[in-house]
Amino acid sequence: MARFTSLDTYRLLGRSGLRVSPMSLGTMTFGSDWGWGADRGEARRIFDAYVEAGGNFIDTANEYTNGTAERFLGEFAGDRRESLVIATKYTVTRRAGDPNAGGNHRKSMVASVEASLRRLNSDYIDLLYLHSWDGTTPVEEVLRAMDDLVRAGKVLYVGISDTPAWQVSRMQAIADLRGWSPLIALQIEYSLIERTVERDLIPMAREMGLGVIPWSPLASGVLTGKYSHADLDHGGGSASAEGSRRNVAAANGSLTERGLAIADVVKEVATEVGATPSQVAIAWTLLNPGVAAPILGVRTLAQLEDNLGALRLDLGDDQVARLDRASAIELGFPHEFLARPLTRNVTTGGVTIEAAGRR
Repeated sequence: MARFTSLDTYRLLGRSGLRVSPMSLGTMTFGSDWGWGADRGEARRIFDAYVEAGGNFIDTANEYTNGTAERFLGEFAGDRRESLVIATKYTVTRRAGDPNAGGNHRKSMVASVEASLRRLNSDYIDLLYLHSWDGTTPVEEVLRAMDDLVRAGKVLYVGISDTPAWQVSRMQAIADLRGWSPLIALQIEYSLIERTVERDLIPMAREMGLGVIPWSPLASGVLTGKYSHADLDHGGGSASAEGSRRNVAAANGSLTERGLAIADVVKEVATEVGATPSQVAIAWTLLNPGVAAPILGVRTLAQLEDNLGALRLDLGDDQVARLDRASAIELGFPHEFLARPLTRNVTTGGVTIEAAGRR
């Protein structure tokens, strides 16, 4: 059930004409500022290997490793800048204590983009994401400010991350009606451990023309099999990306009894197919037709080479079914109600109806 064979088997991103690799290189690991990332030399080796393998889709954010990630990326891109699709994000605060240094509003967006352009040593950003919903900024302000940046040529495409499905769909409808730049990408957490996005976010993205970009397809490393029950005594993890990857896994809610149980099934399947657990977990995300490109958050060149192997991995129907069962979630209302035989029968009168183009 493999869908891709190489990084240079490109895909269209959402309803745009932008071509991107089926795996995106994440740069939250570029820089050791937070205590667990790759130093400059290793980050450069990772970047070069990804690009030389045909990869063109790089993901970063304004405050990843306190700005080091964007600076490294700007340096590494060099004269290859035009051939790359660089995505960055705004929202995270740039100065503690300053109420306008972060958030979704226009002032935060424009200042963050200008700072990112300087660090990236670039005249433009290929894809700008709103990083996370702040719950306070009017959607019209966000969309119009994004459109202004596109019209100014500082941003080519816009997307959104970590925002409720109803808000994203509302924003897309407003953008369409007013002729503003549409959202073409939705970046969300998605893995065998985090599947609740299958309820509304992924179906919404497919319907509204947004390519899904999963972050943490390995659930902060839990699906690699490197953690055990001894690691559960973590105190819940602190509300910070600093410290260790284990702290991040705990703070994200991935390092739990359930997470470890799912990781055990991933390891079993990996043994059967002669692959690593990381390859199995990433390959599983690629089976979802709404997914455009999972983000690889590697810290070493060896990890990158391992993760890329997921592109060539074939998972059997039985193995996929076992992974699905181990990680199953309840869809809840109204999804389960609408799927009940009684509901379907009284709706259709027992007639079988197939919707064209729907899977």
